Amino acid sequence: MVSFLICLAVLIGGYFIYGKYTEKNFGPDERVTPAVSMADGSDYVVMPVWRVFLIQLLNIAGLGPIFGALAGALWGPSVFLWITFGTIFAGAVHDYLSGMISMRHGGKTIGEIVGIYLGPTMKQIMRVFSVVLLVLVGVAFSTGPAALLAMLTPDTLTKSFWLVVIIVYYFIATFVPVDKIIGKVYPIFGLSLIFMALGVAGGIILQGYTIPEITLSNLHPKNTPIWPMMFVSVACGAISGFHATQSPIMARCMNSEKDGRKIFYGAMVAEGVIALIWAAAGVAFYESTGGLLAAMTELGGQGPVVYDITSKLLGPVGSVFAMIGVIACPISSGDTAFRSARLVVADWFNVDQKDAKKRLFLTLPILGVGAVLTQMDVQMIWRYFSWSNQTLAMMALWAGAVYLFRNKKNSWTASIPATFMSGVSMTYILMAPEGFKLSMTIAYPVGILFALLCFGLFARITFIKEKQEGKMAA
Repeated sequence: MVSFLICLAVLIGGYFIYGKYTEKNFGPDERVTPAVSMADGSDYVVMPVWRVFLIQLLNIAGLGPIFGALAGALWGPSVFLWITFGTIFAGAVHDYLSGMISMRHGGKTIGEIVGIYLGPTMKQIMRVFSVVLLVLVGVAFSTGPAALLAMLTPDTLTKSFWLVVIIVYYFIATFVPVDKIIGKVYPIFGLSLIFMALGVAGGIILQGYTIPEITLSNLHPKNTPIWPMMFVSVACGAISGFHATQSPIMARCMNSEKDGRKIFYGAMVAEGVIALIWAAAGVAFYESTGGLLAAMTELGGQGPVVYDITSKLLGPVGSVFAMIGVIACPISSGDTAFRSARLVVADWFNVDQKDAKKRLFLTLPILGVGAVLTQMDVQMIWRYFSWSNQTLAMMALWAGAVYLFRNKKNSWTASIPATFMSGVSMTYILMAPEGFKLSMTIAYPVGILFALLCFGLFARITFIKEKQEGKMAA
């Protein structure tokens, strides 16, 4: 319990201390934001700060900090450390830079930002990479809710029926102006996500469950290595590249750069708190990592476990929260994923989205591809998403590091977590079942060397640039 409370305090303190330093290092000012200068009534729409914060939270969170945290809890309370420090020094910095740099470039999507700071080749890679990632997210968050709705409704309303309903909703939410559906509905679900986490935390503490203290031992029932598997399993609760695709959506809806820490850094810290609570609940409610794995196996995954925990801790109210969590939250992630895909393609081909016909022209094929992919094995899709998600985070951080360096800011705040995530991403794909399936003796040193190579390349570029600037000044 003490470890959990300390991590919770450190997370909250991180927002006020390191978050403030991150903000000061970036240097937000009074310049006119894209939401004002480029207002189009569709994607560039000014909304109140509180609304933008709740939308950002739901955009980046969904079920991520719940499902990911429960998966991470299989390694034991050591996951508390990754959630806490990963959020403060990596995830929140990543989200803040993604959103703020996007604002500085007219609300551009992450592929365009990477292209500006890492070169045209990386731009093309990131364009394709981000569109594929976003469509996969939309697909993955269609079939699960459809199956659950089919279970809860009469037999005539099949999974296929609900899948069609969800795809139609995705089309509407992707096409219509951001303030019409997302701006009105998301804040409600964002608050529900917060209240559900607080209720679970209160239930665990007040009902006498024991939250174990942090240990660095690997407590995974299957002895799955902590590095890099835990760092990929817990993405949305620590750092997730998917967030870099979502922050530009809200960067187009902000009235002031000085609200960036509240919205981007703050939403990530809030997500870290939610993940910390659910990780603690997973190991406390089932009394051990083995008990948690048994529950996941017996009940059929994290979704039923969420329902089991909330309904038993909170009663009928908890059941309602659980249904909102496992149905509404993934749907919300899916529709903003498709919306982001539209914006990426629009930036790619320079298609003005103020015109409804042009929005429709992009929305229909993107949703059509998504609808076809829902007939595939979603579990296979999701396995590749895990790696690609953290690889995107790595590239977004390197772009942020170059931005900070070019603007004579402290680039270490981005380059250090970028180096770390480079090691995570490379090591994972070398070891993972969907990757090269290599042994630790090969994957570990290669992953470390790749991380050092990335850092060395960044250091060399910055050193050469500084040397050139020094000669010019002389």
